[in-house]
Amino acid sequence: MADYKLVRLVRTPSSEVYLMWQGTARMGQVDIHYADGLVHVTVILEQVLDRAGIEALIGQLDDDVISSYLPDFEREDLFVNVYTGEEILSYSDGEDDDTDD
Repeated sequence: MADYKLVRLVRTPSSEVYLMWQGTARMGQVDIHYADGLVHVTVILEQVLDRAGIEALIGQLDDDVISSYLPDFEREDLFVNVYTGEEILSYSDGEDDDTDD
């Protein structure tokens, strides 16, 4: 079973965004939203994973992130949607963007 490194990009009171890595390879992104006992997860894979690998990833997300969200948070259901794709653009209008060469 692969063990993925999850790097949190954003956390709000009701959501989180992670980049997922396996070694030096970026595997994808995970968006998690918590709402009224329900957890909605969107996984975008940038690398090929078989069904067993996807199920292992969901298990790791559940153990490492979702179940640790507010210890007394009791969920009624976990919904996970998994997509494959590739990042074609990363945009920011922040002042620290130094791509104005």
